[in-house]
Amino acid sequence: MSGGILVVGSLNCDYVARVARMPAPGETITGSDLQIHPGGKGANQAVAAGRMADASLEVRMLGCVGEDAAGAMLLGSLRGAGVEDDTVRRVSDAPTGSALIWVADSGENSIIVIPGANALLSPDDIRAQEPLFWKTRVALHQLETPLETVQASLELGQLRRVVTILDPAPAQPLSPELLRSVDLLTPNETEAAMLLEEKPGPLSAENAYAIAQRLLERGPRAVIVKLGGNGAVFVNRLQQFHVPGLPVKAVDTTAAGDTFNGALGAAIAEGREMREAVEFANAAAAISVTRPGAQPSVPGREEVEALLPK
Repeated sequence: MSGGILVVGSLNCDYVARVARMPAPGETITGSDLQIHPGGKGANQAVAAGRMADASLEVRMLGCVGEDAAGAMLLGSLRGAGVEDDTVRRVSDAPTGSALIWVADSGENSIIVIPGANALLSPDDIRAQEPLFWKTRVALHQLETPLETVQASLELGQLRRVVTILDPAPAQPLSPELLRSVDLLTPNETEAAMLLEEKPGPLSAENAYAIAQRLLERGPRAVIVKLGGNGAVFVNRLQQFHVPGLPVKAVDTTAAGDTFNGALGAAIAEGREMREAVEFANAAAAISVTRPGAQPSVPGREEVEALLPK
């Protein structure tokens, strides 16, 4: 295989509870269902890239899981999507990461992440895999592993002329030094507000353009602001455009952003123009929200192509 996609990040076992609505603070409500799925922002993006990338591209995951049944399930899910998993380190001193997810009937979700083995992914793990960066076209990152590890990977990626993509989630402040190592920053509305130290809220495409321009000043070379059902806007120093959302009925928005990023990385690695890449990612995310679960909701390449405008 020539070139490829490297995903550096988290692997979690998701415990998903269905509820009619989100509980208020101090309130106990009754759920209707509990399911266990493979998840984690890194693994979700790897599975999305694996299902949607051209067969000529290698997709590889770099992360940590525990020596437990949850870790075995996650590795199996990666392999099932065609993702290379021999660079996922199994550790004996921490359990596999987990996420507790509440999904309301409206499709909205709330998530609590327990890092577990993800917290053990270190800069040394990144440096030990430096040869991978020589044959990588696109490297995907998130923030469910230690920040110093994310920064080490971003910096190594830039040094090796890899396209570095950062999904700044879970939302947290980031230094200009880290952001300068990012080629493409992909926040949603909440994460964009956090990075700018502002109150979060829904954004129109026009407001998202302004937010993206301000984020560009923090260091990344380009910004995509993900607007959920309203699509996404792209901004760099030469162009900007809005890809509208697609009309679908949301069942579960878990991993929609991860699906977007995995599809985006696959499209960029294939050499698609940026507008086409964002349209592809937008369609993939739209399909994913119509299905429950994180990785189970990720569509295949043919499904996404079928939804794109002809």
